[in-house]
Amino acid sequence: MFAPELFILADRTLDNVVQQIADDHWQLPIPAWLTTGRANRDGLDLRTLINYHAYDDSWVPDMLAGHTMDDVGADKWKDQDLLGDNPKASFHAIVETAVAAAATVTPEQLHNVAHLSFGDFPIEHYLAQITSFRTFRAYEFALLIGVDPTLPDDLVRGVWDQLLPHIEEWRAIGVYGPAVEVPDDASPQDRLLALTGRQPRG
Repeated sequence: MFAPELFILADRTLDNVVQQIADDHWQLPIPAWLTTGRANRDGLDLRTLINYHAYDDSWVPDMLAGHTMDDVGADKWKDQDLLGDNPKASFHAIVETAVAAAATVTPEQLHNVAHLSFGDFPIEHYLAQITSFRTFRAYEFALLIGVDPTLPDDLVRGVWDQLLPHIEEWRAIGVYGPAVEVPDDASPQDRLLALTGRQPRG
């Protein structure tokens, strides 16, 4: 699947899970099995992580357009509550803006540079990073709120194809943990989760 299309599928899959968050879910504490990249989890709840994804998605149009964070202001959305009084509607609107930007990316533009906070990368690599990030979050958030964590088949297959050639590189820098063993007849989704060090739970 074309990288922008796969990102769109991942972002909308995450949004679909967010739209199923009940009012009493927003303050759910983040369990130990849900990776956050933060050593200190004090006060970390579901709304905080969803707001972070809103922040991450808000940067997508600028990154795809080749802007630097300095161009648009590195503090543009920093430390803001992007979810407001209607978090699900706010998140959906941010996702659709990111999706609309991704839908304009052409094959030729995949080699253009995205100027990220941690370095410059081809847009194709940037899309792969944010696609897998949203894919695994959709699964983990679904588990956390108790809804069906099954990911779309095309998304599982596409992320597998993106990750497999580079998984050891990502593992070496700590993005993913050691692979988890699963049965030979494990589903493609469970094999993808296990590849990234996640224990399938759904």
